[in-house]
Amino acid sequence: MPDDGATPDDLPAQYRAISTHLAIAPRVSVVIPAMNEAENLPYVFKTLPGWIHEVVLVDGNSTDGTVAVARGLRPDVVVVPQHGKGKGDALITGFHACSGDIIVMVDADGSANGQEIVSYVSALVSGADFAKGSRFANGGGTDDMTPVRKLGNWALCTAVNAKFGARYTDLCYGYNAFWRHCLDEIDLDCTGFEVETLMNIRVVKAGLKVQEIPSHEYLRIHGASNLRAVRDGIRVLRVILKERSNRRGLRVRAAAPKAGLARGDRS
Repeated sequence: MPDDGATPDDLPAQYRAISTHLAIAPRVSVVIPAMNEAENLPYVFKTLPGWIHEVVLVDGNSTDGTVAVARGLRPDVVVVPQHGKGKGDALITGFHACSGDIIVMVDADGSANGQEIVSYVSALVSGADFAKGSRFANGGGTDDMTPVRKLGNWALCTAVNAKFGARYTDLCYGYNAFWRHCLDEIDLDCTGFEVETLMNIRVVKAGLKVQEIPSHEYLRIHGASNLRAVRDGIRVLRVILKERSNRRGLRVRAAAPKAGLARGDRS
């Protein structure tokens, strides 16, 4: 990220200006899965930074004019129809349609502040592979979790940390960003809300560098969520139990450079 005092007009064409002192070269794609979110999209699109490369809207057969509203708000929006069902299926569909180097996941209900994207992108260009939003990291928060859901999220997060050697403070949160190459490492294959948990587990198993980003989750603006705490909590638990730990492989991978250096010193 150049920080030499250059103004946006002075920057090379391949850079996208974030401010007068900050610019990025990677193209950023924002994926928004949506089904009947026409009333919420104006709020969602309003918070998105102007410097992003593209918005990919995955439409889950909406009947309320969601696509028309999206195109009215942003004529260059990439609209992709969802042929399957579920949030996981929608996200996977959207990821394949992205042309950017960095992919950001944003919900269509108005619960996420698009202005936080700069924090995610900053973490990625500074060396992280996966920037994971956390409502419980220092500086984060939530207006939309009941005590029961908080307890469930804590229990599931604790289980993942123990089984896979992760250090997460939040597990079931859908505001994340990552380099496109991560898709080759995590091989997503689920269709429901458990997709975020599966991503979090597989980035750790793949040995990718993860950085948590404090994020604030707001209340859904209009409509009702399709999330069902008990049903989806069980699906998340099944994913955790199904995935095999790769902690030994990660330890071997982490030790390999040191072993190589030691051999080099002896020679």
